[in-house]
Amino acid sequence: MSEGLNRCTILGNLGADPELRTTQSGQKILKLRVATTESYLDKSDVRQERTEWHSVTMFGPRGDGLSRLLHKGERIYVEGRLSTSSYEKDGEKRYRTEIVATNVLLCSGARGDAAPRQAARDPGRRGVPGSIPGRPSKEIRRCQSSSKRRTSSA
Repeated sequence: MSEGLNRCTILGNLGADPELRTTQSGQKILKLRVATTESYLDKSDVRQERTEWHSVTMFGPRGDGLSRLLHKGERIYVEGRLSTSSYEKDGEKRYRTEIVATNVLLCSGARGDAAPRQAARDPGRRGVPGSIPGRPSKEIRRCQSSSKRRTSSA
């Protein structure tokens, strides 16, 4: 029997500042709320927007550093897997699905600006224009390449 693949990627904006907790055993847990918005044309050819909210959790020491870098409104790219847990509330069984992140890339300067943070540090550069509707792959590549530049220069 073959194994399945549980992998997801999202590109969105932080809806709140990150929440960092530490368990009794010292494990760091970072909780993020990320909004993704898509636009579409309805049956009457009127442009509509739909926003989905995602719960993202990251375990380990990377969460500590990210909690200091990330702020509400910033654009981030998240890679991870889906995880569903259940709990009881008022005698009723409820389910919660979240993304357990393996990688988080910062894609913006401030407040959802689509320019990578590298551009925000360079006062001579005006920044990169915002995302093009229907073409998120360009922005994702820009996030990944700016992340590689930061890690390779360190």
